[in-house]
Amino acid sequence: MTAKPSARPVKSILKWLVRASCAAAVLLALFLISAWVGAAIPRNSGWQEPEHGITIMVETNGIHTALVLPLVTPQKDWRTNFPASDLPGPHRDYTHVSISWGEREVFLNTPEWTDLSPATALRVVTVGGDGLLHVAHYVRPAPGPDHRNLRISTRQYARLVRNIEADLPPAGPRKVYRGYTDYDVFYDAPGRYTLGNTCNQWTSDTLADAGIKTGWWTPFAGGVMQWVEPTQQ
Repeated sequence: MTAKPSARPVKSILKWLVRASCAAAVLLALFLISAWVGAAIPRNSGWQEPEHGITIMVETNGIHTALVLPLVTPQKDWRTNFPASDLPGPHRDYTHVSISWGEREVFLNTPEWTDLSPATALRVVTVGGDGLLHVAHYVRPAPGPDHRNLRISTRQYARLVRNIEADLPPAGPRKVYRGYTDYDVFYDAPGRYTLGNTCNQWTSDTLADAGIKTGWWTPFAGGVMQWVEPTQQ
């Protein structure tokens, strides 16, 4: 007489899956609550936009943020670090550079967010990845809801420049990675991308280190943008 297989292993597996799902849901909820609270806590709370200074932009696509800076000022000529000759389309009268930092594989292999594979997303969430700089060149970018002007003092801009220079690739020959268009490219950069050190955290850290008011912990784009007033049209 053949014994019937026990249902206990199946029940144990189902119970483990339920517990794992509950734990994941709790961790996600805690992460979202922490991000909401952290983004609401200001750094440099006494900062106010000066009447005179240098106008930069903070831009977003809803998921990722970047700093848009004048190509040439007395404080910095970005052409020395990011020459137009690195671009597939170098022959334009560029006036600004958009600089951001993010995870290498996501930057290079996901021109659209729908291209992000579950395996890559899981790896980034769990173990993170290497950093990469994204640099786009613009011609007189217009302000709007997703491109917000921010005026800062010349001293703060100089500090902002130094902060970004710390994340530039070493001097000498360097590799340039093709971007998504003919006016953007990627460069190697130091740093490790993790849930605690995201692309949006890079933006807010760069602003905060220059003395500008922003959120304490901003893993999401909204946490950065909430500190920059929409530009009046």
